[in-house]
Amino acid sequence: MATVTKKDLVDRIADKLQLKQNTVREVVQEFLAEIVHELDHGHRLEFRDFGIFEVRSRAARLGWNPRTLARVPVPDKRKVRFRPGRLLKARLANPAPMEDGRIRPVPPTTEANSGLTNSDPPVTKP
Repeated sequence: MATVTKKDLVDRIADKLQLKQNTVREVVQEFLAEIVHELDHGHRLEFRDFGIFEVRSRAARLGWNPRTLARVPVPDKRKVRFRPGRLLKARLANPAPMEDGRIRPVPPTTEANSGLTNSDPPVTKP
């Protein structure tokens, strides 16, 4: 799977709209800065049919260090949650063909809880 950078997007938009890359870069950067500003103030951003960005707060709690099994305080934090909109969900369900006409392969699903296995050897306490 390829990674698309901000520069790639700026290049594509500049070519498509026949604008200077500097102008498009400033617009894209300002757009992203406004998103960050609104989320920082706790506002919800809704882009119809694309998706919703919102800030969720997680309360402070008492966790534990898995190596030492010691209890450690975990501070409260804010996280951004994105929920895809109707058109984005539909597009992801039916991907567009690649340039050569083939359909993009869907990555295989992994077994449930496969990310929870730990291949590190057990830690022995001195």
